[in-house]
Amino acid sequence: MTLLAAAGTATLGLVLAGCSGGGGGDGGTDGGTAKLEMQTGLGAADPTLTVLKDITKTCTPADTTIDLVPMTNTYEADMKTRMASGDLPDIWSTHGWSLLRYSQFLEPLNTQPWAENFNKALAPAMENKDGQFFALPINTDVSGILYNKATLHKAGVDPSTLTTWDAFTAALSRLKAAGVTPLSSSSKDSWMAGNVADFMASGAFSDADLEQFTQGTFVESGYKTMLDEVQTWAKAGDFNPDFSSITMDEIGRGLGSGKVGFVFVQNSLANTALQQSPDAKLGFMPIPAFTGSPYFVGGEGTAYGAWNKGKHKKQALEYLDCLAKPENISKMAKALGSIPGLTDATTDMGPLQDSYESVVKPGTYPLHPYFDRVYLPNGMWDTMVTTTGAVISGQSQPSAATAQMKQQFASLYTK
Repeated sequence: MTLLAAAGTATLGLVLAGCSGGGGGDGGTDGGTAKLEMQTGLGAADPTLTVLKDITKTCTPADTTIDLVPMTNTYEADMKTRMASGDLPDIWSTHGWSLLRYSQFLEPLNTQPWAENFNKALAPAMENKDGQFFALPINTDVSGILYNKATLHKAGVDPSTLTTWDAFTAALSRLKAAGVTPLSSSSKDSWMAGNVADFMASGAFSDADLEQFTQGTFVESGYKTMLDEVQTWAKAGDFNPDFSSITMDEIGRGLGSGKVGFVFVQNSLANTALQQSPDAKLGFMPIPAFTGSPYFVGGEGTAYGAWNKGKHKKQALEYLDCLAKPENISKMAKALGSIPGLTDATTDMGPLQDSYESVVKPGTYPLHPYFDRVYLPNGMWDTMVTTTGAVISGQSQPSAATAQMKQQFASLYTK
């Protein structure tokens, strides 16, 4: 899964928080008080974390404290280690992997009181063949390419016309001529580089090609074509020159201030942009395709599951039941700039509502799954990130990066 944010390592010192380790450590009880650890999957500076903190104040069960832990750059690797050691949090963000990676460790939630409001659009990504799902979906992830409306307008770029990569590349040139960083990404918050490939790869292959991936064959041609496009932008100077050092928060601020034109990122970055530039006008557009028509990527967004062997499973489920109330899901989904994961919540995408009304709600564009979640073996995300970053930074050629992906695919694929 493409990670949404990664910043900060300190555990939040919430009024309601106690010590972490309630899930997999010492059992988390002290004087009759249950201490739960919740891995939020939200960066320390992510405004959504503030919303979650406020909700948690009213949703924490009696005689319980909940330690809300911000996400780190090593979150995915840390969770793999904890799965292997049987030391899991009481509640954790499943970052797109509630079914394929985490379901054996998570309590099924399809019998919870709010389960009838589960957005069925998420079923292909989150439900197993028995109709079980294992995480509370906070939002339904529908992502494209974020942009600053005013910046594009000043450069004479109409995002509704960018239906091909040729048109998108021409728009990058116009933005650069206007003195704007056309496209921003990062190898410091490295998942952002991975996003570029992950978003584009979902439209780089025919149905027959995609079937080959599921049968264990890495299709090089489409992947190299995609990276060739990325290299074209890199050679033209369309990426930000501080690619190796910039952070996600800095990219968000650049987008909000109008210094950046486009970002391949989930909509949650809009809220980071608005922190410094509250009047910024932002939008998101479908992703042009190499094969087929423009599309969005998405599916399972932010979602939380409870450890099925946790000593405080009862409190964890009680907390999730409260978090699932319509008013809470509505607040969280708004903060994430996305569509709620439960159907009884209200859709309010804030500054992105115009884009939602014009390009999502009509249902014109298909929603493709993130490429790595469906067509790459578990464990390939890091290779996808590093190879894409190497092409952007000029340290690797598309052919070499594609060959490295193919080699890793062959080593990790299992039937």
